[in-house]
Amino acid sequence: MQSILTIALAQCPVIRGDLNTNLNQHHSHIKHAASLGAQLVVFPELSLTGYELDLANELALKSSDRLFNELSNVCKKNNIMVIAGCFLASKGAKPHIGAVICSPCGKIDFYSKQYLHDGEEQYCSAGEKDYQFTIGEHNIALAVCADFSKSEHAQSAIENKANLYLVSALILPSGYRHDAEILSNIAYHHQLPTLLCNHISSTGGWETCGNNSIWDLNGKLIASSNNNQPGVLLCTMSEVSISGQFYPLALDTTA
Repeated sequence: MQSILTIALAQCPVIRGDLNTNLNQHHSHIKHAASLGAQLVVFPELSLTGYELDLANELALKSSDRLFNELSNVCKKNNIMVIAGCFLASKGAKPHIGAVICSPCGKIDFYSKQYLHDGEEQYCSAGEKDYQFTIGEHNIALAVCADFSKSEHAQSAIENKANLYLVSALILPSGYRHDAEILSNIAYHHQLPTLLCNHISSTGGWETCGNNSIWDLNGKLIASSNNNQPGVLLCTMSEVSISGQFYPLALDTTA
């Protein structure tokens, strides 16, 4: 089985509610990640729409939306798995804050954030199920932002035999140190390497800070982009080691 796992944590600009422009930015980062040998590229929370809660109903996508097919085609073209963020239509009155997971084989899957920040419940409803997936022998648990702030989420990942905790988030400069400590503690307490993918743009009225990061199973910060510039933090993980390096991306790169 495959023992080396390479994940690209994308620092991708986002424009308020502009699905087409944001999708094009995703294409560029996907191509960049694939050129670096990544098997998976991850984007921040609500990366396709921006963190625009007041537009949640307007921007909520059904599972059959053409955007997901376009994203899937880019995955297949570049032979890479992609996790991106968006509002997902639900059976209830409010949409979910979700993630779309596209595999290079053409499979499209979805996850809905289970634990909402204060205020998000006014616009969105919470999901009910964990999401884990495998690449080779690696069992990866996905968290969307506030999921990681609830200890039961990471505990459930361990109970389901995850060996990597992957977080797609929106974190502010003022909150980064606090959240980084939580993520470090998750890694240390559960002996679970933990990866963070954060926004770099102003979105939803919030300034964000990038600083995509990797913590090893001892809770030690192994690598961080240390910036809020477009590009990817490339994480390479084996059974005995984990490392990371940031690769910037020119904004005019196209897929």
